[in-house]
Amino acid sequence: MTVQGTLRGILPPGPNADHPICAELEKFREFGKATVRDALPSFGAGEIPVFLNEFWTAKQRDAHSLHEVSYRACFKPQLPRFFIERLTRPGDVVYDPFMGRGTTLLEAALLGRVPTGSDLNPLSQILVAPRLNPPAFADIEARLGEIDLTRAADAPEDLLVFYHPETLREIAALREYLIGRRDAQQLDAADAWIWMVATNRLTGHSPGFFSVYTLPPNQATSVKAQQRINAKRNQTPPRRDVRKLILKKSRQLLADLTPAQRRTLAASGSKARLFTASADHTPGLRSGSVQLAVTSPPFLDTVDYRQDNWLRAWFGGINLADLGLWQFRKLGDWEAAMTSAFRELRRVLAPRGFVAFEVGEVRKSAVLLERHVIEAGAAAGLEPVLVLINSQKFTKTANCWGVKNDELGTNTNRVVLLRKPA
Repeated sequence: MTVQGTLRGILPPGPNADHPICAELEKFREFGKATVRDALPSFGAGEIPVFLNEFWTAKQRDAHSLHEVSYRACFKPQLPRFFIERLTRPGDVVYDPFMGRGTTLLEAALLGRVPTGSDLNPLSQILVAPRLNPPAFADIEARLGEIDLTRAADAPEDLLVFYHPETLREIAALREYLIGRRDAQQLDAADAWIWMVATNRLTGHSPGFFSVYTLPPNQATSVKAQQRINAKRNQTPPRRDVRKLILKKSRQLLADLTPAQRRTLAASGSKARLFTASADHTPGLRSGSVQLAVTSPPFLDTVDYRQDNWLRAWFGGINLADLGLWQFRKLGDWEAAMTSAFRELRRVLAPRGFVAFEVGEVRKSAVLLERHVIEAGAAAGLEPVLVLINSQKFTKTANCWGVKNDELGTNTNRVVLLRKPA
């Protein structure tokens, strides 16, 4: 059955189509381009407007330095900021049910909103919480000086494919210290920061990481695959100074942080709520408390979060096999899961609260997930407001629903904006 056929009669007549954000998007010219406006076919008595333009910068690393923590399939900080600035006020709760590395939460905190997030993977807590209220660099440096990285600690021998023996000894000692502090409920802000940074430095493709040259830091390759990389490049893992690299990355992350921003983060971060829970079941989050959710779910058969994060999970003492992380290969299964997530979002949203749901592109645009997002949201009782397609460096933009990418990659964010009825 076609999307039009399944949606007809389900969607409301489009009462949100006249929301002020629609007029703003149509007039948007910040990057010198005119907005292309289209519409989804009429369902019942209304249409869903579609806006295509470059709505935020294409520049890399043009956001706050605190965001520079790698995670697979994360969106640019400018995406949540775009919606947070337009649809919320200071003090409002901004939520991400698939928080990942915490891009939405950190932007919300920097803007004086209350950051709230959930993720089934405990790794998210390790990556997110320390950056919502960072310790002083002097405290990080002092704590690293207190940790004995020379003591013996257990580590899988096959990790020597990534690390020099002395580097692996330091990593294992740090891991044992951090897990011990956590289990004894003695983990403080400096410890949590060190854990976050070390997790981010485990593997990568430059001397700034603990490992020999390997895949980018958001994807840990397998031991066998790394053996092939080492043989092809004729490389052996060099000695890395774990303490020195953690301090170097800490300086980089804190580089943009002003005293005023520290005060804002301290106020916002003290109110933050982070849950290790599934997107469709967050009983700890109060009904009607969220003004805006900005999120990007696991895409259809695109990312294997277990495989990508196996090494980070080892370092964090996390067993990913037992978590039931979402990964769907069939479109029907994906849409059913999104419907269940939207039902929970409808519960936690305030009346007239919004969801900005980003789905990017999959299968070379053969599957346009935004259509299925609209259907899933409607089934959960959310009203579609618009579809925003943020496009950059395209060869063709004439058709919003069949837009062609540059051959070397995908260059759109496809965001469905939905709203809870009053």
